[in-house]
Amino acid sequence: MGKVDGKEAVIACMDFRFMGGSMGVVTGEKIALAMDEGLKRKAPVIVVSCSGGARMQEGILSLMQMAKTSASRKRLKDNGIPYISILTDPTTGGCAASFSMLGDINMAEPKALIGFAGPRVIEQSIRQTLPEGFQRSEFLLEHGFIDRIVERKEMKKELSFFIDMFSK
Repeated sequence: MGKVDGKEAVIACMDFRFMGGSMGVVTGEKIALAMDEGLKRKAPVIVVSCSGGARMQEGILSLMQMAKTSASRKRLKDNGIPYISILTDPTTGGCAASFSMLGDINMAEPKALIGFAGPRVIEQSIRQTLPEGFQRSEFLLEHGFIDRIVERKEMKKELSFFIDMFSK
């Protein structure tokens, strides 16, 4: 539990410095618990994603976290609890394919790489060159996949605005 400009919110943040921010069983559990806490306290939930994807060393259990976190997110939605997702560079793989893109508001930092598979993997599989900036936050905003691009130094102000908006 934390505060943004004096307003309560549950905040969870991933750390790319630890195993590339990959989502394993513990990470999935912590994200789900943060959402459960928001539900219990009737407080907005903010998740800052920075991930290379699912933790493949954990096999299918890591992939199950996609369903677990998405189900937790649905409980928030069903109960009218706001969920704000912040996407940083990179937000890819299982996180991008689950809770990271399911916010009521999806904000990204400038030039963040966001997507399920990386551009190189996609180009190799479809045997085509991707458009310039494909999977960068600017491209995703232009195509309606995210709601806002926000510099980190402006993030607090934006979060405060949306928490106020949802509370009305």
